[in-house]
Amino acid sequence: MSGEPLYTALPGSDGDILRAEHVTMRFGGLVAIDGLSFSARRGEITAIIGPNGAGKTTVFNCITGFYKPTAGRIALAHGAQSAFEALPELTASGRQWKAAPGGALFLLERMEGYQIARTARVARTFQNIRLFGGMTVLENLLVAQHNALNAASGFTIGALLGLTSYARAQSEAIGRAAYWLKEIGLLGRADDPAGDLPYGAQRRLEIARAMCTSPVLLCLDEPAAGLNPRESAELNEFLLKIRDEHALSILLIEHDMGVVMGISDRIVVLDYGRKIAEGTPAGIRADPKVIAAYLGVEDAEVEEAEAEAGL
Repeated sequence: MSGEPLYTALPGSDGDILRAEHVTMRFGGLVAIDGLSFSARRGEITAIIGPNGAGKTTVFNCITGFYKPTAGRIALAHGAQSAFEALPELTASGRQWKAAPGGALFLLERMEGYQIARTARVARTFQNIRLFGGMTVLENLLVAQHNALNAASGFTIGALLGLTSYARAQSEAIGRAAYWLKEIGLLGRADDPAGDLPYGAQRRLEIARAMCTSPVLLCLDEPAAGLNPRESAELNEFLLKIRDEHALSILLIEHDMGVVMGISDRIVVLDYGRKIAEGTPAGIRADPKVIAAYLGVEDAEVEEAEAEAGL
């Protein structure tokens, strides 16, 4: 490995990285997301929470290209905040993305999932672990880098001929994988089948695999699901570390409120596909509408509680 850092923060460390505007997702007569607007800021952890069925995973699926929203816009900016200035022109042009001052702007709702991952550099994990259990731990991280390796090999011919460009790309891929295995404490198990790892280690490996794609936005769908309190605490430390050391923006869905309140910079709360609150952990924790949504009380009781609180 060279002495150069594996990850370099993109220029522009302030402002929004993602803006969702009036996003709606209908499945026939079912409205899963209803006019949702929110933003995620660069270099911060933004959590999306809400009761079961609130539409959280549907939001992720729209951002990452698994679903095409029925209406609305989802814009992602690389680099400086000024990239969003190109939004009116890009929207009118019908194009998917555009180079902009200090970076680039992408309209995710117009892009296919593989383009969102490769070009817009959005990575995600899932509620259910999706590792390749029969592959080794190291191979799982190398698979995540197949685009770069394929390009360097000339789509296999370069690898067969032993081209220097492929050997260099392969060395860099192994170095990146080794870096993340060390970060998650699994370097010593690089040659073990991924399916043999304990559950908590598999969760960490899935995040490391996503990080091997060098994302600018990492979407984590319930990463603490099934973890015990010690493992959840370790997950918190790891996510804070990659946010701080790699200037990474993280979008998080999570039911574990200890994780959400412990690491989130901002929280967006959904209920029946609509945003009912957005703010800091302290503000969300005390919001009567959020409390009501989780307890399942009637709207009239929410209004009564707000009146008593002087809201």
